[in-house]
Amino acid sequence: MKNKKILGLWKYLLAFVIMVIHFVPIYMVIAIAFKSPYDHSSRWIFPGYVYLKNIQTALERGGMLSALKNTVLISAVAVVLIVVIGAMAAYPLARNKSKLNNVVRGFIMGVMMIPPLSILVPLYSYMAKIGGINSYWGIIVTLLTFQLPTSIFLFSSFISSIPVALEEAAAIDGCGPFQTFFRIIMPQLKPVTASVIIITGVNCWNNYQFALYLLQSPKIKTVTLAIAGFFSADASNVNGAAAAAFLGILPLIIVFLFLQKYFIQGMVDSAIK
Repeated sequence: MKNKKILGLWKYLLAFVIMVIHFVPIYMVIAIAFKSPYDHSSRWIFPGYVYLKNIQTALERGGMLSALKNTVLISAVAVVLIVVIGAMAAYPLARNKSKLNNVVRGFIMGVMMIPPLSILVPLYSYMAKIGGINSYWGIIVTLLTFQLPTSIFLFSSFISSIPVALEEAAAIDGCGPFQTFFRIIMPQLKPVTASVIIITGVNCWNNYQFALYLLQSPKIKTVTLAIAGFFSADASNVNGAAAAAFLGILPLIIVFLFLQKYFIQGMVDSAIK
C-alpha cells in the first residue's frame, strides 16, 4: 500500500514538472509582450502594468493582421486536404490486407522519418521550375505532402477498429464504396479527425523552414515569418516579437479548447484500438 502511494506521488510530481516545462515559455512570452522595452527588470518578473504598445507595434510594423490572414488561409486549406485525402487513402489500406498495402504502409512510415530539411534544396529547385515560389498553392502542396503520412497513419489505425459489418450492411442497402465511406465510415472518425486537425494544424501553423524559402514576398508572409522579422543582424525587438508570438498562439489555444475533448478521445482510441 505504501509503494502504491509513493508511485502515485511520483506520477503527480512528474505531471507537475511537465506542466511547468510547457507553461514557462507561454508565461515568458506573455510577460515580455506586455512589458515596456524600457523596463530592464528580469524577464521572469511579470509587469505590474499593461503596456499595449507592443501589440500595436506587432500589428502595424510586424504586419500581424496580414500574416494571421495568410496563415489561417494556408493552414485551413492544407488541413482540410490533409483530413479528406488522408482518410480516403487510409480506408483501403486499413480494409485490404495485402502484401502491396503492407509495402505502401511501410513506405508511408518511412516518409515520416525523413527530415524535411534534408530535401529542401531539390524541393526548392522543383517548386521554382513549376512556379510554386511566392504562391499559396506552392506552400499548401508542400505542407500537404509532409503532413499526409501522419494523417494516413492515424486514420488507418482507427479505421481498422471499426467493424466491417457496418460496411456490409451498407452494401446490402445499395451503397457504393464512396457512399459507404462518406456516410458510414467518415462519421465514425470524429475523435481521430480532431487529433489529425490539431496535430497537423499546429505543424502547418508553426511551419517556418518551408515558408522561409517558398514565401519570399512580404505580401504573403506567415506568422512565423512576421515574428522572425523583428530580429535582424543590426537590431532586435524582443518585446515586439513576443507580442507577435502572443497574437500568433491565441488562435491555436482557442481551437484546442474547442477540440480538446475529441483530441484526447481520439488519441486514446487510436492507441487502444
